[in-house]
Amino acid sequence: MLNAPLLLSRRVALQSAALAAGVVLVAGCDDAPAQTAGTPGASAGPDGSVESPTPSTDPAVVAALTTAAAQVVQIAQRYGSVSKTYPALRTQLTTAMKCRAAHLAKLTEVGGFETPQPVKPPALPKTAAAALAELMGREQKLSVAHATAATKLTGEPARLLAMLAASESQLAATLVVKKKAAQ
Repeated sequence: MLNAPLLLSRRVALQSAALAAGVVLVAGCDDAPAQTAGTPGASAGPDGSVESPTPSTDPAVVAALTTAAAQVVQIAQRYGSVSKTYPALRTQLTTAMKCRAAHLAKLTEVGGFETPQPVKPPALPKTAAAALAELMGREQKLSVAHATAATKLTGEPARLLAMLAASESQLAATLVVKKKAAQ
């Protein structure tokens, strides 16, 4: 029995490989805290504060951000109209309206342009449920449009449009008809 070959089970081999990979990954970690606060890659000012990004002058970036801002203005205006017309939906739409205001502020900050003027929206649907369904559809379409636009850009503008797309997808998921509001 002493001369029998040592057999290595598959489980032991896989555990050893995972442990070795983990050791390699952890060996590259640094316990020292980061020197700057805020978002990695953000430029810090002389006093350590994070500076706002410089507005882009690239025509493709400006066009993409201006288009996104105009779309955000339109849907924010739509949220306001639905909220006024159907007061039962007001609490459900409050978060979306706040998100849209924040999105617009960030778009104008990164793009370096004035807030686009709203246009006259089409008539509202006849019921609260139909209005919610319309808002959900608009959010889904904007999510696809902004995700597509984000793939054509790089850097801060691409991250901003991708964030908008993710937010719009989440907002669309929250726009469900509640029993009381639909009546």
